[in-house]
Amino acid sequence: MRNTTAQAKKKHVTARAAAALVPLLALTAAACGTEGGGTGSGSVQPAPAPKVAGVHWAVQSVTVDGKKSGPPAEGAHLTIEKGRASGSLGCNGFSAKAEVKGDTVTVSEPTSTEKACPGPASDFEAALSDAFTGKLTAKSEKGGALTLTGADGKTIRLAEQPATPLEGTDWTVESLVKGETTASLPQGTEAKATMVFGKDGSLRGNLGCNSFSTTVKKSGATLTFDRVTSTRKLCANPEMELERALAKTLEGGKATYEVENRTLTVTATDGTGFTAQAAAAK
Repeated sequence: MRNTTAQAKKKHVTARAAAALVPLLALTAAACGTEGGGTGSGSVQPAPAPKVAGVHWAVQSVTVDGKKSGPPAEGAHLTIEKGRASGSLGCNGFSAKAEVKGDTVTVSEPTSTEKACPGPASDFEAALSDAFTGKLTAKSEKGGALTLTGADGKTIRLAEQPATPLEGTDWTVESLVKGETTASLPQGTEAKATMVFGKDGSLRGNLGCNSFSTTVKKSGATLTFDRVTSTRKLCANPEMELERALAKTLEGGKATYEVENRTLTVTATDGTGFTAQAAAAK
C-alpha cells in the first residue's frame, strides 16, 4: 500500500514538471525561429534592396579623401541598365560594365570620351571617375536619393530624375548618329546646336551656325518635319559641317525619336541622326 502511494506521488510530480516544461519549450522554439529568419510574426525580415538600375541619376556630389565637391555645371548623370553604366561625368560621356546584386554595384572596364574640359570640370570628373569604380554599396536616402560608397570610404550622392518631355525642353545636340555608330560633334561646335519642340507643333533652334524653324507632326514615335527655313550666315567649316548633318536629318521628312531619361535621339529613315541632352532639373 505504501509503495502504491509513493508511486502515485512520483507520477504526480513528474506530470507537474512536464506541464511546466511546455511553455518553456514553446518560448525556446519561438526564439529559435526568430533567430533563424523564420516566417513567423516575430521574424525579422531583411530590408529590400535599393532600386539602382533603370533610374536616371543626377550626380549631386562626390566625396574623395574627405573632400566633398559638386558638379561645376549641371549635367553629370548616370544610368545602369542591362549590365552597363553610362552617362556624363559633367563634361565627357562615359560607359562602364556595372553588375548589380542586392545592394552591391560592381563597376569595371570604364571608358570615356576625351574632350578637353575647363579646370573645375576636369577636377570633378577625376574625382567622380575615382569614386565610381570597384565594389560600391548602395543605400537609399530620403527624397529619392541614393548613396554609393566604396570600401575606401569614397562616396557618390545621386538624386533620381524623371524622364524629360519632348516638348518645352531646351535640347542641346550632343553627338551625331550614323547607323549603329555615335560620333562626337566636330571639334569646337559643342553646345552650339540647340532646339525646342513647341506644344503647338513648332520646332525652333540653332543648327550650329544659323537659326532655323519648321513645324513637326508627332505620331507615336514618329516625327514628320515640314520645310526647314533658316538664316544664311556663313560660318567656319566645323560649324557648317555640324549644320549640314543636322539639316539632312530634319529635311529628310520623317524620323523616329526616343527620349530616355534626359537624352533625346532622333534618327532619320537613312539611319543618320543626332542625340541631344536636356539640362539637368534644378
